[in-house]
Amino acid sequence: MPRMLDVSEDVRAEIGDAEADRLLVGDNTPGHYDCTSCRTPGDSEQERTSTVLFVGDETAVLAFAHATCIPSQVVQVAEDQLQGAVRSITAGEAAPQGQPGGTGEQAVLGITSGLVLIDDELHPALVVEPTGAIARPGTDGSQGDEFLRLLLEQGFEPVHRLDRVPSVLHGWSILLAVGRLHAVLQPGADGGAPVTWWQAHAPLQVTEGWRNAANKSRTVLLFAAPVGSIGQQPREDLLRDALDKAAAEGLLVAAAMPLAGT
Repeated sequence: MPRMLDVSEDVRAEIGDAEADRLLVGDNTPGHYDCTSCRTPGDSEQERTSTVLFVGDETAVLAFAHATCIPSQVVQVAEDQLQGAVRSITAGEAAPQGQPGGTGEQAVLGITSGLVLIDDELHPALVVEPTGAIARPGTDGSQGDEFLRLLLEQGFEPVHRLDRVPSVLHGWSILLAVGRLHAVLQPGADGGAPVTWWQAHAPLQVTEGWRNAANKSRTVLLFAAPVGSIGQQPREDLLRDALDKAAAEGLLVAAAMPLAGT
């Protein structure tokens, strides 16, 4: 049965006319799918559906999305991030949202995006703060909030002053697709493909300035603080003030992470 499928010229150029035509007549196209953007169910027989092609250096993976979420397009993803990135978008093997560092402790991680000035240069940044204390797996939480200690064990570094860019944390990355934030990826077990550390329930829109800065540097700074340290700040100057305060109190860790996607 023909599908209500949109195949852009860019996608057609990548997959070829024959494969594109097979998709349009219903071959190789799932009737039901999980939207790569909003992660809710879709039906290509009942609603307009976009084909989204994720392309690495040697690998390409075709996914589907509601046409009302994103148009059909090609999304470039670093080859070493492709498998983990696709799993993050489809949630096929992703860890539960808010499971920091694979700790097994459920929490909701709030993320705020903003531009942070360091050494007279604006850097795209994400600030992570859980809504509650994080306990180490296998404990009853009596040792207090372990959030920062767990991140330090993952390779994050303590920040006492925002006067230098943190070091790159290898194996971690920030997944941006179609100008929206989808996930923060961490290394898989035993050097396997990356898995999700944080997953957006629905992709988060970032400002054009943030996206341009991220695409230019290909690097995003990730700051993290325990519950109650930062709060929801409506402006970047207030966010910076909260970061400075948390750093001065020894409640801030950070890492630089490469950008995956665009």
